[in-house]
Amino acid sequence: MENNFIKLHQIDLMNRNKKSSHDDFLREGLTTDEKTTAHESIQICLIAEGNGTHRFFDQEIPCKAGDVYIIPPNVPHSFSADTCGLAIDWLSFAAKDWFEGEFAEAESPRFCYGIFRDQSMIAYAALNECMQKEVNSLLANIECELTEKRQEWQEAVRTYLIQFFITVGRYINCAIKNDTPVSSKDWSLVLSMMRMAKNFYADCNFTLETISNTLYVSRSHLSRRFKELTGQMFSEYLREIRIENACRLLRDTNMNVDEIVERCGMRDLPSFYHNFSVQLHTTPRQYRQMILKEKNNINTKTKGDKIMSILTDISENLQKGKAKIVKELVQQALDEGVKPEQILNEGLLYGMSIIGEKFKNNEVYVPEVLVAARAMNMGAQILKPVLAEAGVQATGKVCLGTVQGDLHDIGKNLVKMMMEGKGLEVIDLGTDVAPETFIKTAIEQDCKVICCSALLTTTMNVMEEVIKAAEAAGIRDKVKIMIGGAPVNQEFCDKIGADCYTFDAASAADAAVAFCKA
Repeated sequence: MENNFIKLHQIDLMNRNKKSSHDDFLREGLTTDEKTTAHESIQICLIAEGNGTHRFFDQEIPCKAGDVYIIPPNVPHSFSADTCGLAIDWLSFAAKDWFEGEFAEAESPRFCYGIFRDQSMIAYAALNECMQKEVNSLLANIECELTEKRQEWQEAVRTYLIQFFITVGRYINCAIKNDTPVSSKDWSLVLSMMRMAKNFYADCNFTLETISNTLYVSRSHLSRRFKELTGQMFSEYLREIRIENACRLLRDTNMNVDEIVERCGMRDLPSFYHNFSVQLHTTPRQYRQMILKEKNNINTKTKGDKIMSILTDISENLQKGKAKIVKELVQQALDEGVKPEQILNEGLLYGMSIIGEKFKNNEVYVPEVLVAARAMNMGAQILKPVLAEAGVQATGKVCLGTVQGDLHDIGKNLVKMMMEGKGLEVIDLGTDVAPETFIKTAIEQDCKVICCSALLTTTMNVMEEVIKAAEAAGIRDKVKIMIGGAPVNQEFCDKIGADCYTFDAASAADAAVAFCKA
């Protein structure tokens, strides 16, 4: 039992004009292991000082000193502080590790000694001064046992936990739940959906339909009840779980993004980047870098710190389009012994990927992309001979061009820059490219992807001729065909049998990388 997770910690939140989530708790001093386990555990939150708001699902409850909340597993929640701030005594543990029998079974009405009575989402009590002292004493005893670990300390912790739940259970003021009347059957159903989402999120084919077939309940009923009881769609809840686990893998493993996408049940790379950005307002790489900075002593300038610093400088100057500085920094990094592939991936390509994400989100526009691409090319010129000598291969090879009869190339050139910024080798066939030229190049250069661009509705059908030419040449099963351009859409892509349509250059680059790595 000594490895069982249990932690008592005080978190001080100041008024930041935003909700404070578990990632805020991490920055306030919790370790990676604590963050990883917390969402899967029982959480006890005692407001020690101040005032604020406790949010869970779509509800916001004012909280003040003396309030205690007990939150079951899988129920997302967060705190925000009022002007004076908020201090929370926060304890987290896995019920199955410390309780036995029906007291450890979430389906049982005796779970955690019946504290979640009346099918409440969370248990809540407003303690008077006397009761607050009693509860504080129990938590202090738990902390003492965890710190000193004297003889039979595990049994002592178990005893104090049981006493805590029984004591607080007698003072539960009300069951906090939605205004919608909730039957025991419906709430059990929603809890089952949550548990299944936690258990099977890694399966990309796991959906509400899967639960419907397993529980023999209609999909519409499940969707409606989940929305009514939790205030959010089940698809949103499942997506949040997948992103949370992606964060865990980014923090605790060296997995690349492609492996994380597969491990977390994501369907494709572009949608993962989009959902990650929407939920966390950052990119996966930036998130990982933030965690790395928190783990390392920033004040100690080790060799690793210097390498990280120069790579960051390369990335930031590339994003600003400072080509001359980027070229100098790349040479400086080589002179200091940084591996060329590290300079490429964590300096040049990383900077270009940020520009790509910003372009996709309309945070920057074509001129910024062009100057950033020019800076990347300047740095790449220094790296190319060194990379070739080291035997470093490109991510994949792509041939790209504007189809026959069409002379527009701005969009095509932008796609090329984005793809090169992802580490792909791009063979640019230019404009007015015949179907036979696409196929011949793909065969001779061993390209895994053909990208066709068109701006005119009169030239769109040439894309279908490219697909037919690939079939006639016997390479259709060996090469992926991507299409794009102003008049093109997903319906047209499906109609002609192309493999992929993307609406912008950054998404095209992401899709091409995914195809090359498949």
